[in-house]
Amino acid sequence: MLVKQFFIEKIAHSSYLIGGKKTCAIVDPARDVERYIESAKKEGLKITHILETHLHADFVSGHIDLAGITGADIYAPSAGKCEFDHIPVSDNSVFSLEDIEFHVSETPGHTPESVIYSVIDKSRGDEPVAVFTGDTLFVGDVGRPDLFPGMAEELADKLFSSIHLKVEKLPDECLVFPAHGAGSLCGKSMGAMKISTIGYEKKYNGALLIKEKDEFIASLTTDMPPAPDHFGRCSQINREGPGKISNLPSPLELTPDEFYKKMNDGNTIVVSIRDYATFGGQHIPGSYHIDINGNFSTFAGWVLPPDKDILLVSDNPVQVDEAVLLLRRVGLDRTYGYLSGGTHAWVSQGYKTEHVHQLSPYEVYEKIKDRNVLLLDVRGKDEYDAFHVKGSLNIMAMDLRTRYTEIDPKRPVIAMCRTGHRSSLACSILKQKGFREVYNAAGGITGYIAAGFLKTG
Repeated sequence: MLVKQFFIEKIAHSSYLIGGKKTCAIVDPARDVERYIESAKKEGLKITHILETHLHADFVSGHIDLAGITGADIYAPSAGKCEFDHIPVSDNSVFSLEDIEFHVSETPGHTPESVIYSVIDKSRGDEPVAVFTGDTLFVGDVGRPDLFPGMAEELADKLFSSIHLKVEKLPDECLVFPAHGAGSLCGKSMGAMKISTIGYEKKYNGALLIKEKDEFIASLTTDMPPAPDHFGRCSQINREGPGKISNLPSPLELTPDEFYKKMNDGNTIVVSIRDYATFGGQHIPGSYHIDINGNFSTFAGWVLPPDKDILLVSDNPVQVDEAVLLLRRVGLDRTYGYLSGGTHAWVSQGYKTEHVHQLSPYEVYEKIKDRNVLLLDVRGKDEYDAFHVKGSLNIMAMDLRTRYTEIDPKRPVIAMCRTGHRSSLACSILKQKGFREVYNAAGGITGYIAAGFLKTG
């Protein structure tokens, strides 16, 4: 039995190939499926099964594309009521791939339809040797149950039963292969290891150590990290079956004149994907800034309206290709085009630009001595509570779309995050809302601490 893990940084998504001698299955595939096809080919295996543990909320799955290319059958939870051709699975469903036997258990909690696939290698024995837990069980954590409005306590209750009556009944030596690792927003406090065992999790997983149901429910329904906007969309996209990438048009290369006409049609947004310092130097008025070097997929899925066409401003066409892939991972399929020649071509045609001045830690320190200057900390509440600059105001960058009204637009505003990426996004949102004197704290609070202006213990 062969198991290979594929890990996507930023969204911290793990998918898997599990194979025998001639055939294999792919578990929880990403939308860009070439990695699985190439890996299977390298191993001399044919992809015959595609397994979905649940309707993923944080990314668009690759089950439709992969099935279309390989002809493999899709296995998905019966309770998910999927609208594409698939083999529905539920409690006690069993199917085989050569000597590998998959046993399905329904484990609602993270989502109503979640299942796990425990694996028996019949060539070795009759006990489960591995389990694909999806978002039910992570290393050091369990899946968050608060993604469905009004259902958090009900799902946390179900998750408690799923964990203690099903997952923990597996052998201690059974390997755990979860769908996410540290950095994902699908859990609260995942560990850094990408795989584990049932025994290890029973001994060290903080959520599994809570044996009182009420305490368990409270731990998963209070102080949870905020959920990005696309979490409310991707599940439905995955239920319906996402459009095939092969059917999506490639973005057009647009001249400045063509770009200007399209951006003003009332149905289009402009997204700069350049480095935050470059964006600050010069950018197209009204554009969003999401640095391609930051957590691009998550921030894009969080703030960009899904019902608009997207125009990209990049430093080069390679960045455009990468951005299109990252946008599609979170269900943003409407990338119409990109600006040929970038902002150099834009200004050469006489079009307007705007600026966000980048402040070094020393400049931030000096500037906030003026009490009229607002230091806006745009990190998450948990980050802010851990340490922050005294007197700063905490509003998460993504929340500024609505909470900008809490800030006096006449005050100079310095946006600060951990490194400068989220704060640049915050600056672009504030400028869209009419704020004129906006600054970005380059290097973020990391640089501020390194310069000696904040002691954290």
